[in-house]
Amino acid sequence: EGEEVSIKEVHNIIKELVNAEDKTSPLTDEQLVSEIAQRGFKVARRTVAKYRDQLHIPVARMRK
Repeated sequence: EGEEVSIKEVHNIIKELVNAEDKTSPLTDEQLVSEIAQRGFKVARRTVAKYRDQLHIPVARMRK
């Protein structure tokens, strides 16, 4: 049950970070991992990539 809440929270953090990013220099998955870690969630880069895909957010180079 706690894991499900964490997934939703990480989804919300990813959406928040992508919406607030500089569109001329979007955050990479590695940078997203660092930002999420600062908020207390330890996730792998590939997990961030999976969640980003689930949220239909393209990779950094496509968000320019």
